[in-house]
Amino acid sequence: MMKTKPIDSVVVFALFSLISFFAQANCQVCDSTTSYDRCSTNSACGCFPMAGAQNVGVCAFLWKFCSQLVPCGPSQDCSDRDHICVHHRRCSNGPVCYPLSMMNENICPPASPVTNTTVATTTMEVATTTKKAKFSKWEQNGKIVAGSNMEGEQLSDLRRPNGFILDKNRTVDVADGGNCRVMQWMSGRSEGNVVAGGNGYGSKINQLTLPIDLIIDEQDNSLIIADFGSQRVVRWFNRTHQEILLERISCDDLATDKYGYFYVCDSKQNEVRRWKMTEIKGNKGVLVAGGNGKGNRLNQLDTPGSIFIDDEQSIYVSDRYNHRVMKWKKDAKEGTVVAGGNHRGNKSEQLDGPGGVIVDDDGQIYVADSGNNRIMCWKEAMKEGELVVNATAGASGLNEFRYPSDLAFDFDGNLYVNNRGYNRILRFDLMTQ
Repeated sequence: MMKTKPIDSVVVFALFSLISFFAQANCQVCDSTTSYDRCSTNSACGCFPMAGAQNVGVCAFLWKFCSQLVPCGPSQDCSDRDHICVHHRRCSNGPVCYPLSMMNENICPPASPVTNTTVATTTMEVATTTKKAKFSKWEQNGKIVAGSNMEGEQLSDLRRPNGFILDKNRTVDVADGGNCRVMQWMSGRSEGNVVAGGNGYGSKINQLTLPIDLIIDEQDNSLIIADFGSQRVVRWFNRTHQEILLERISCDDLATDKYGYFYVCDSKQNEVRRWKMTEIKGNKGVLVAGGNGKGNRLNQLDTPGSIFIDDEQSIYVSDRYNHRVMKWKKDAKEGTVVAGGNHRGNKSEQLDGPGGVIVDDDGQIYVADSGNNRIMCWKEAMKEGELVVNATAGASGLNEFRYPSDLAFDFDGNLYVNNRGYNRILRFDLMTQ
């Protein structure tokens, strides 16, 4: 018979406290001898080992982009009270803070009827099946989270919005191109605030001209903006302090990776270049995709419009007028077609002028298929895409698209889409059952 050590009373108290906490939060405790073990009737859930607890985990929804996760504090704690510290090996070697909202039993129903938990040994019953997350259903009617039902220049309006970013509090920052400004919408607000530009059309240091995309430099909380009309990339520290980072560049999209590199998609030169975040000014950067003239060969691009960088520094490019999405692995001399590439069209294997692209941790590729007014998903190595949200142009209802151009996901897997033709950002809620 295997011998086990007596359980320390402090450990027992901590474990009971943990289970009590999970019960109050309507979360399911699970054994965590193997990360991501099956723990729910929802195959998109898995067991996450708790940091600092031996063989104790919590059943959580696996929908999460690694770039959105924050490392735990030195005491394996989280600054946000609605997060707990877990091990997520796909994203980080160290523990990370994961939102409690992803652990609710309404999202991750128990795989079998739950009985009262008794601490009698150091382990619980082991789950043995590991599944990758699969996501396929979102509500088809959206909710307005930025902009209104009309084009305008008031604080409640947008005019031809372009790229946008979303933070953990669901705050939306959007490049309001037609109004030459960047607007910020707090969750639930009917009006936004001007955080950059808004000083008229022009190329002065405090002006923007058709801004098309933006990112936040988390080192100093500054905004880096693709000021397309002025052919430059600028940094805004606040409304009174700005600097020019790059000039004479037709930047359509910006991105960063977890290693501190900065990427620019240049639609005129048909290329993507990379810089160290601290060495942008005065440098030409390194060519990482395209750069061989306009064309449709595997080492070429034709007016690229959007990029996404994964954790391996592979670059996904929306190759707009080749109607495809390309993947360029790190240091590759040519890319591979991972979505579309079968001429312009509206069939499941086709795209029409693709815009925003984003890739989840299972390699599923989500594309704003602008010309077809739909959002598509390509699972890894598949020839055809699957419809995520379909909204035919022709009306301005909340189930209607007109040139969707960018997309993002929040912590709960809800889908946000820039409905550019109707001057607003929409949220489509994830259907968990």
